[in-house]
Amino acid sequence: MFTSVLMIEKPLSPEDVEFVTTLHGDETISFIVLMQPRGDQADILLRAIDDVALGELREATREGGEPEGNQARRPAEVALEHSLAALRAHGSRAGGQVVEDHPLDRLKAVVDETGADEVIVLTEPHYVEEFFHRDWASRARHKVGVPVLKLFAHSE
Repeated sequence: MFTSVLMIEKPLSPEDVEFVTTLHGDETISFIVLMQPRGDQADILLRAIDDVALGELREATREGGEPEGNQARRPAEVALEHSLAALRAHGSRAGGQVVEDHPLDRLKAVVDETGADEVIVLTEPHYVEEFFHRDWASRARHKVGVPVLKLFAHSE
């Protein structure tokens, strides 16, 4: 069985589930999902610049739009459960956890513990972080020792 560690920052959409579960054809895939609460992930200024780059000016000017710290944990747990259920409903094995501190260290540990075959980083575009190679995928490529695939999450 092929094992993928899937790093996400929001619940998987039906399109995301379809995409990741069919990446390897008919091969059965086991997913280990690592969900990081958005509130602690990125600097507010970087998020605002990303929003401007995407033409989302209203989002860029929001104040306190995302929960922080403990307030971000419960929504992340709900998003994780939703995503795991969606993957299982699509016929995949899936387990996971919310990762709050040192997500790349936890990613490396999960890859090592499970013998994962690949890492899939599924996020919204973060142009500033990507430009400076500070995004999850760029940093993970230097740390985990398995192929890292970066995909953009479906957005409405």
